[in-house]
Parts: sequence; structure tokens; C-alpha cells
Amino acid sequence: MSKFLKGTIILIVAGLLTRILGFINRIVVARLIGEEGVGLYMMAVPTLVLAITITQFGLPVAISKLVAEAEAVGDRRKVKKILVVSLSITIALSTIFFPALLAIAPVLSQTLFTDARVYYPLVAIAPVVPIVAVSSVLRGYFQGRQQMKPYAYSQLLEQAVRITLIAAFTTAFLPYGIEYAAAGAMISAVVGEFVSLVYLFITFKRKKPIRIRYRFFAYVKEGKDTFVSLMRIAVPTLGSRMIGSIAWFFEPIVVAQSLALAGITATHATKQYGELTGYALPLLMLPSFITYALATSLVPAISEAAAQKQHRLIEYRLHQAVRLSLLAGGLSIVVLYVLAEEMMQLMYGANKAAIFVKVMAPFFIFYYLQGPLQAVLQALDLAKEAMTNSLIGAIVKTALIFWLASQPSLGIMGAALAITVGIMVVTLLHAATIVKAISLSLYVKQYIAHFLVIVSVGTVGHWIVPLLPFSLLTKTIVAITIMTFVYLALAQSFRLIEKDEFRQLFR
Repeated sequence: MSKFLKGTIILIVAGLLTRILGFINRIVVARLIGEEGVGLYMMAVPTLVLAITITQFGLPVAISKLVAEAEAVGDRRKVKKILVVSLSITIALSTIFFPALLAIAPVLSQTLFTDARVYYPLVAIAPVVPIVAVSSVLRGYFQGRQQMKPYAYSQLLEQAVRITLIAAFTTAFLPYGIEYAAAGAMISAVVGEFVSLVYLFITFKRKKPIRIRYRFFAYVKEGKDTFVSLMRIAVPTLGSRMIGSIAWFFEPIVVAQSLALAGITATHATKQYGELTGYALPLLMLPSFITYALATSLVPAISEAAAQKQHRLIEYRLHQAVRLSLLAGGLSIVVLYVLAEEMMQLMYGANKAAIFVKVMAPFFIFYYLQGPLQAVLQALDLAKEAMTNSLIGAIVKTALIFWLASQPSLGIMGAALAITVGIMVVTLLHAATIVKAISLSLYVKQYIAHFLVIVSVGTVGHWIVPLLPFSLLTKTIVAITIMTFVYLALAQSFRLIEKDEFRQLFR
């Protein structure tokens, strides 16, 4: 089995388990603190992601790419330089942005978010910034060596710790107020990330491939060329990530201000934002663990192929990733569209957010394709173009949120539509950039086949669900099973699944 496919399979399995644990975590939080508490939680998350993005400085992708290239020629000294320089950068940035986040939390919560209660989740989650910054360096190293198990196990461990602590922390803080309960949920995330970092560090030390502390500062002084190489990839990647993170940072702010213009109170706006971003979007993003696994494996695989000038392999990997993304994403959007109300009722005990899932699901195929396409751009040194595409998408999304969400007739649905359009714009621009950069064969018949399979299974689902005489849980499981079976059968008949890949899975 190829390293690419093996690494992807490991990440898919771990991603599935991680998403299941993550969903259990979200369900527990939602049932304990409700839409309002989830809204406070989700308003704080974009600020955290922005701080983490800055401290990571785009290094995980750069580390993965440079380590893969160094390993391809057996240059272990260069690998150590990459790690030493990367750790120096992330630790230095963490010492700046961790206290900065604590300092600006009062201003953010009271002025920009229009809800002073967001302060408590913001302060509670701040310690995760230096933890994630350091762990991202180790994860980038393992990805570059195409050793996906440590990365996968660390994700599973982090979610397992979170789910173990979440109920205890939220319940303990709930008597003091909903904002303290949301902060308790954040604390469980900090502990989970810390345990994950400890695991990665122990795994790295146990393998003992590189002695990091030996002549650490000497390697830092000698690392000018390595620093330049890292920055050449990291800065455009950071730009792309920063655009997405800044857009997400402003998202709850623009939504809150727009809903206020539409005549919606701050408390009600927080609840609605919680329904969209805490209930509907996580369900829509659930299948992305497959495409994220593909994207993570693509960067070192294509970087190695590019370093060895194997252009046919680059094209093959790209088409393989797109086909698998369409397969996974196609089934997902059908299941989510047909069973939106049933799944919401099962998980959260209410189906108010189901309308967001139904409206957004058909277009979320673009989201499932976006990760692999962006990974290809980064691996081909087109991170600057990816950044430009992300900037255009962010501007379109933010402008549409302000315009649509401020309309009383749309309200929070306007934000949902704007987010969807933003995703579509970025994905289409990524695809156009790749086609322009490298000569590719477009498999139009294959794309039409994907569309026909999706529509056919959706029709079967709509016809069969009302006929199932079972309880809600049994009905949902049976419907998903039937749709999955029909989907796989049709995909096989249209030759969208290659037999060679199945043989490699079971070797």
C-alpha cells in the first residue's frame, strides 16, 4: 500500500472516531447549556482560532512540506534545523499573543460582541494558544515523515479527555451562570489539548530520531536558510489562514451587529448564532474528516512527487483526492438533506436548526472539495494564489452577511446563505487556479455520474423515509443504511470506486 493511501486511511479512521467523540461532546454541551450557552461558546471560538493562527504562523504546512523534501534525500540535519527554528518561532509568538488575548478580552466581549458574558469563555480558552502552537510543530513533523499514527492518536486522545471532563466542568460552573458554564466547557478543551501535546512529545522522544535540545541555540543561529525556506511557504499559507481566521473572527461580530439592525435583541441573536454555528454547521462539517485526511496526506505526497519531478503522479493524486472527496461528500449531503430534522431531534432534542442544514447541505459539496484543492495549491508552491482566493471569498462572505442578515425577512438565514456563497467562491477559485497552473484532464463524464448518483439516492431517501414504521432512532439508522447501500451500489456501477483501492485497504 502506498504511503499516501495508508496515511489517508489512518487519518480517516481516526478522524471518524474523533468526530464521533466531538459530536458526543457537542451534544452534551448543547443539552447542558442550551442555545444561549452554545452561542456564547461559539462567539469566543473565532477569537481563539485567530490567535492560534497567528502563533502557528503557517508553519505546520511548511514543516510538513520541508520535512518531506528533506526525508526524500535523507538530510537529517536539515530536519533538525526545521524543527528547532519552527519551535523558536512558535514559542516566541506564544509569549506575545497569550497575554495579549487576556488583555483585550474585556474590550472584545463588551464592545464588539455586544454581549459582555463572552468574556468568561475567552479568558478560559486563552491558555490553549501556546499549547496548540507547540503541538502543531510536532504534528507537522510527523505529517512530513508521512507517519500519521501519532497525529491521529493525539486527536483521539484530546477528544477523549474533553468528553471525560466536559460534563463535570459545565455542571460544576452552571450554578454561577450560563457564561461560567460555557467557560467550563472551554477549560475541558484546554486540558484535552495539553494531554495531546504531552502524548506527542513522549512519542517524539521515544522514537529518538533527533536530539532537539543538543546544540539548540547553535542550530537556531545556523538556521537562517531554513528560516527563509520556512517563511517562503509559511507566509503565504499564513496569509491564507489569516484571511479565513480574520473573516471568522469578524463573523459573530458582523452577525450580531446585523441582527441588531434587523431588530433582534442581543440575547436572541446569541441563541440564533448558537443554532447556526453550534448545531447546524458542525453537522454539515462532520464528513470533512475524510477530506481533511486527504488534504493532510496530499501535502507531503505531492511535495515529494514534485521534488522528484513525477508530474503524472501529481495528477493522479489530485484526481484521486477529488474523486474520493466527491464520493464522501455526495453521500453526506444526501443523508443530511433528507434526514436533517430527524438527526437534529436525535442529537439536540430540538429541530429548529434543521432548516439551516436543508438549505446549506446541497452546496456543501464545495466545502468538502476545498480542503484537498487548497492542499494541492500549497504543495505546488501556489500558497500565494490560495491566499488571494481566500481573501476574495472572505470579502464576499462578510459583505453578504452584513447585507442579508440585516434584512428582517431573512435575519440569521441571511448569514447562513452568505457563509454558503463564500465557501463556493473559494472552492471554484481554487479549482480554476489549479487548472491554470498544471495541465489536467477533466473527467466530465465522471462528474456527471457523481451528480446522477447523488440525485438518485436523494430521491430514494425522500420516498422511503416516510414509509419506515419505526421509532425515530431506528428509522434514522435504517434510512442511512439503505441510502448508503444504494449509493455505494450506484457508485460501483458508474465505476466511481476503483477496485485497486479496495484491494490495498485489505492487504
